[in-house]
Amino acid sequence: MAKKKKELKRIKGKKFFNYKRRRGDRTDGWRVHASDPTFDLIPHIMPMRCDSQVFFEEELNTSALDEFVRRVRRDPSYEMPELSRLAVVMAACVRAFSRYPRINRFVAGNKIYARNHFSISLTIKQSMSIDSDEANLKLFFDPDYNLRQVYDVIKEQIDASKNHVDNATDNFVDNLTSVPQFLIRAVVNWVNRRDRHRGTPKWLHNLSPFHTSMYITDIGSTGIGSVYHHIYNLGTTSVFISIGRRDKKLIMDENGDIKNIN
Repeated sequence: MAKKKKELKRIKGKKFFNYKRRRGDRTDGWRVHASDPTFDLIPHIMPMRCDSQVFFEEELNTSALDEFVRRVRRDPSYEMPELSRLAVVMAACVRAFSRYPRINRFVAGNKIYARNHFSISLTIKQSMSIDSDEANLKLFFDPDYNLRQVYDVIKEQIDASKNHVDNATDNFVDNLTSVPQFLIRAVVNWVNRRDRHRGTPKWLHNLSPFHTSMYITDIGSTGIGSVYHHIYNLGTTSVFISIGRRDKKLIMDENGDIKNIN
């Protein structure tokens, strides 16, 4: 009980970005102890992230969302002419993680940590072409960001990528893959060891798309449904969201009438 009270007091009184580092903490999060000792044991029973991943599918009616996006795009007072469904979903994730910070936890070295920031990683095409290059983005958000602020962060990063502005993450990957294979293995093994013991250096954490609160992908434009995507053993990603194509469905409302919805 004493551990639980101490943990709740520490999380409740601090923002993600403002806390005093203590013994056992990492650069990307602070150590927490579960109120139920079983949860401290589980990381030893399932030591790899792929051991404990859970898949589920959720179907949502996007009719109201689509109408909202169209209205915001048309209204110049919102100043979001390129708002997308993905941006709204990402803004909703920022709000959800800030209201329920325990979602923003991760396991490293068989220990549970509370992440001290919120970030989303995604991979985008630089143009709508099969042969176009891909870019890996890692976006950081304050927990109190609203939709407009989330939109601005996304637009700035995507515009920079499409204009072929240097991306630190992609530059690091390009440099790493240009060396012999044994050096790549050595670097990956070093990152895994650092994650298990002390955590990755801050400069590497800021570059790595695998050290993030969540990874998201929107593959609806390809015409396929959402996929059950794996999470990565490398890094600290705890959540992966896949958005697929929109389908029309017939449903019966409370009056017994049949309606066609998206």
